[in-house]
Amino acid sequence: MNINPIPFPEAGFLRLEQVLQFIPLSRSAWWQGVKDERFPKPYKLTPKSTAWKAEDIRALIDELGQEVR
Repeated sequence: MNINPIPFPEAGFLRLEQVLQFIPLSRSAWWQGVKDERFPKPYKLTPKSTAWKAEDIRALIDELGQEVR
């Protein structure tokens, strides 16, 4: 069991697997949220590589945290 928290990058891009480490959803739930524009838009880095800006994911985490309070 890993008890060390995963460090969140200050900048750059996150692949889906990394995003889902911070926002615990299924892949299909994440993509539905992107489609519904509840989650940030992805960026195509290459034809087979999709990622999200770390800043956008951090803002989403902050927003989701505000909704819980």
